[in-house]
Amino acid sequence: MAQSGDMKAHEATYGGFMRLLKVGTVVSVIVTAFVIWLIAA
Repeated sequence: MAQSGDMKAHEATYGGFMRLLKVGTVVSVIVTAFVIWLIAA
């Protein structure tokens, strides 16, 4: 089991990962829509 000090570091790392995942998903959707628009044009 993680020590209490380790949990704070874990929560910070997990929060950063989730933020990166959300931003990456949005960027991927935008890039995909742009590529589809280029192909359709």
